[in-house]
Amino acid sequence: MHRRSFVLGLGGSAVLAKSLLAGSGTLAASPRADRLVMDAMGELRPEYEAALIRDMLASGKDSITITLCDPKPEGAEALELALDSLLQYDRHLASKPEFFVKATTVKDVDAARRAGKMAVFYLYQNTVQFGRDLDRVDVFHRLGLRACQLTYNTKNHAGVGCWEEGGLTPFGRELIGRMNARRMLIDLSHANMQTMAETIAASKAPVHVSHTACMAVHANRRNTTDENLRALANRGGVVGICQMRPFLTTKKKDCLPAYFDHIFHAIKVAGIEHVCIGSDRDHRVIQLSPEYIAELKKEEGSQVNDSELPYFIDELNGPRRMEVVWDGLIKRGLSERDAERVMGGNLLRLYRDVIG
Repeated sequence: MHRRSFVLGLGGSAVLAKSLLAGSGTLAASPRADRLVMDAMGELRPEYEAALIRDMLASGKDSITITLCDPKPEGAEALELALDSLLQYDRHLASKPEFFVKATTVKDVDAARRAGKMAVFYLYQNTVQFGRDLDRVDVFHRLGLRACQLTYNTKNHAGVGCWEEGGLTPFGRELIGRMNARRMLIDLSHANMQTMAETIAASKAPVHVSHTACMAVHANRRNTTDENLRALANRGGVVGICQMRPFLTTKKKDCLPAYFDHIFHAIKVAGIEHVCIGSDRDHRVIQLSPEYIAELKKEEGSQVNDSELPYFIDELNGPRRMEVVWDGLIKRGLSERDAERVMGGNLLRLYRDVIG
């Protein structure tokens, strides 16, 4: 398959559009501007300045799935926060029409690429906003939600996260059925291995682990076993390898090889058609200043362990990291065809199969 098989029939217009971003003047065309690039889960903060967003686009990034809010609150607070954050991001995307397209189908990726913009899909990292009311799945779907993690780190009504033991609950099975019926993608990042395995088996549609790493390469409670990688792939799912350094290696310098070790292990175990990029990272160039660490602790609370910092890998610390990923995949021996699968083609297929 030629590399343009993943370009959705855009021809040369996508290259030109990415080189001439609205209001920014002429940019040097990225050498990968005609290749589909998607991030299965990354950050898009409202405070990002225009220059940073232009760099993201210039790196070739066509689509990103973003977490809408803090997944830790429960009950009425979780519902209120979920609604408020979705509306906030709706307003934010609408305020920057030169950069973003709110995405609910793969056709929106096509439209964004034609215009030189970025398609933005919405994700919650927990199902607490649904409570025990399955009709809320319908409500959030109508508002544009297309993916949701079943659990975060601890137990909820549906199942168990990676910090605790247990599995899928009877309500969780009902929730899977409703999400399948509404074509909402089930994400199993942060689930424990029992909940993950039981959900893969229970879902009628392929499922996703948007941001994880490989337990066989580096033991971490957030990582995924080979057994579940195979099960995911056997049911048509896709795994996204994250760029969170503590999940990849104990090394704090020269960490980029470890990142590619996880990608290539996932390819070996799950197959080239079932691996993608799910960065789980900020796009700013981060420095471990006291101000940044204070910001991180305000957002993440007790989850931040100073000994685990930095979270970033030096070479991937910034808005143009997808270029580094592409180059690394090729240098490690992937063909251009297979690199394009990992960079976007596999995720696009999953979205088409599940979301539509």
